[in-house]
Amino acid sequence: MLGSLAAIAVVVVGGFFALRSVTVREAERDTRQRVELQGALIESAALTDGLLRGERVAVQGVDDVVVGRLLSPSVVRVKIWSRDGRVLYSDEPAIIGKRFGLGSDERELFTNGRSDAELSDLSKPENRYERQEGKLLEAHTVIRTPNGTPVLFETYQRFDALSASGQRLLRTLAPTLLAALAVLLLFQVPLSWSLARRLQRGHRERERLLVRAIEASDHERRRIAADLHDGVVQDLAGVAFGLAPLADGAARRGDEADAVALRESAARLRQGVRALRTLLVEIHPPSLESAGLEATLSDLLSPLTAAGVATELHVDDRAAAGSGADALVYRVARETLRNVQAHAAARHVRVEVSCAAPGTIRLTVADDGRGFDAARRASRAGDGHLGLTLLEDVVAQAGGTLTVEAQAGTGTSVTLEVPAS
Repeated sequence: MLGSLAAIAVVVVGGFFALRSVTVREAERDTRQRVELQGALIESAALTDGLLRGERVAVQGVDDVVVGRLLSPSVVRVKIWSRDGRVLYSDEPAIIGKRFGLGSDERELFTNGRSDAELSDLSKPENRYERQEGKLLEAHTVIRTPNGTPVLFETYQRFDALSASGQRLLRTLAPTLLAALAVLLLFQVPLSWSLARRLQRGHRERERLLVRAIEASDHERRRIAADLHDGVVQDLAGVAFGLAPLADGAARRGDEADAVALRESAARLRQGVRALRTLLVEIHPPSLESAGLEATLSDLLSPLTAAGVATELHVDDRAAAGSGADALVYRVARETLRNVQAHAAARHVRVEVSCAAPGTIRLTVADDGRGFDAARRASRAGDGHLGLTLLEDVVAQAGGTLTVEAQAGTGTSVTLEVPAS
């Protein structure tokens, strides 16, 4: 919508200047036509051969027509020039008979016989009596005396009159243009509204799909953990317990080699069972409702502790009391600690849950690992590693904020703040 409004603004401004240019050109064309008509009037009503010789009667005859029929509030000066640049007539008598150089455009008019209009250069000597009139437009055309001698007829018109003519034309054309733009805008509004609603629906659908994906992931983790616990883990534990008496029997028979082999196999099986139980905690920890937030976070830290990483866990009593945000706190902690274990190479990890403000839970997971930069995170997201990115969407949907602060070589800190309810 903003883009449409900007485009319309450009069209309005551009159209204004284009229309003004058109109106100025049209006004100049009208001025040329007018000077031709005025020249024809002088040529037919007052121009005589005596004007070429400066005869007083000839000058007076032209002056009578000029003063009586041409001069007006818009036309402030009239001059007639000979080919050699001598002023044959002017309603300002002081310059009659004086010679000034004609410009190339004026001299060309004697050849082609056309008319011309341009802004007057009031700095020229022949225009010193017009300077007090302000901005003027001078128009020229060639007329002929009765014996066929060409002379240049020139008028000076106030530029304000030209602007007024252009403004009248602009006022005539502008409503049509503005009405067309208004119709275009009216068509744009429902289209923009429809697109915005469609984007909103798409965003809500994306959020619903994201929540369903996370719920499906939790369900699948629960199923896999249950299958492993009731199947493979129980079978391996049973085999480990069954090997112990066999090892004792072999020792009693004096078969030490078999006894050692059986004891080592039983120890390896027990170690495998412990590893599988740790994996089960990672895949699906004990229920938050039954074990509590502090216990489940402690379970999340156990793989790091087993790997030799120093861990700290601090859970505020008010935050440990249980709230609707516990599941989100756990999800963020799980994803963050998984990243720490996989990528950080940290020596120390600290997890803290507190009440940042009344009704707000804050989770902080900080490590002293290798850290990362924003470009690396963006590239990992482009490769499909979207854990934190997806969590940011879920946190935003829950009305919270997720802040990731990291620098290469100095560790990473992830902070979640979310309403408790």
